[in-house]
Amino acid sequence: MVIFYVLLVFMLIAAIIAVETDDLLSSVICVGAVGVGGSIMFLFLRAPDIAITQIVVEVLGLIILIRATIARDLTFISGDREFFGLVVSIVIMLVIFLAGVRVLGNLPPFGTPVFSQVPDAASRTYIAEGLQKTGAANIVAAIILDYRGYDTLGEATVLFTSIIGATVMLRSKCRKSLEDRNG
Repeated sequence: MVIFYVLLVFMLIAAIIAVETDDLLSSVICVGAVGVGGSIMFLFLRAPDIAITQIVVEVLGLIILIRATIARDLTFISGDREFFGLVVSIVIMLVIFLAGVRVLGNLPPFGTPVFSQVPDAASRTYIAEGLQKTGAANIVAAIILDYRGYDTLGEATVLFTSIIGATVMLRSKCRKSLEDRNG
């Protein structure tokens, strides 16, 4: 439970820095740190599908935000860096690294299914009663479409929207550069 408090404090500090900083790029990076912290929390809550969706959307969102930030505000790194910003960046990277090590340490040995370690895991119900309750011969399809239909629809919608958004952003830039070369 301590790791949740550490991640929560990390996310709160990153959110405060994102709101209070004057540098737009630093703000975007801190927003990304909040998203990564949320994804790690989902992993601790044994929701890897939500964590994967969160991290994919976070990466695509950061690409779009960083691209928009760099296009709007030309930021150059000067030789005299702020000591506080450097320390905060190192602490954030250290916290993410330690949380990742902690998550990997909690995983079962390779090849051991998680549902064998959790007695009341939902997967036991899916396997034991999936065929009788759904009538589907393919248990994976039964889980994705019957048991978790709304969750799957939501994840697919979020991923599709993120991919389309990133494609539109990248495609308009390519068209503009092609028009500039040809015209």
